[in-house]
Amino acid sequence: MYVMRNERNERETNEQKEKAMTTNETTNRDADAHDMLVTMKIRKIEYRKHDGGRWVYGIIGDAGQLHRFQALVFAEHAYTPEYEIGGNSKISKFWLQRVGDYEVVADFDRGWNKRPTTPVAELIVDLLEAGLAETVFSD
Repeated sequence: MYVMRNERNERETNEQKEKAMTTNETTNRDADAHDMLVTMKIRKIEYRKHDGGRWVYGIIGDAGQLHRFQALVFAEHAYTPEYEIGGNSKISKFWLQRVGDYEVVADFDRGWNKRPTTPVAELIVDLLEAGLAETVFSD
């Protein structure tokens, strides 16, 4: 009986540690996302009269992780969800370049030509997917 309690306690302790690690990873990712998001600067927005889209040019990241992006963003969803990053972002074209070495780390043109190649690129794509359209069309 004592052995069973110790095994159960050990198993519960391991589950608690795993949960804490997952929570810490989520908290760290949220902190990283916030830190990354506050660095975003939209440099230029070009309006397209014929379809209502807007080309957005900007930078995001700090000195060690600076990236340049271009995105074609719409106020409404595409007729085909596959034409948007994540199926619901209103971003139909997207290009992301790491400034330090000029490597293109993500490219989307109604489908992935190049999926994000680094964790930082994934984070940037996730952030812009979640709110770039709302930011651009908030006027």
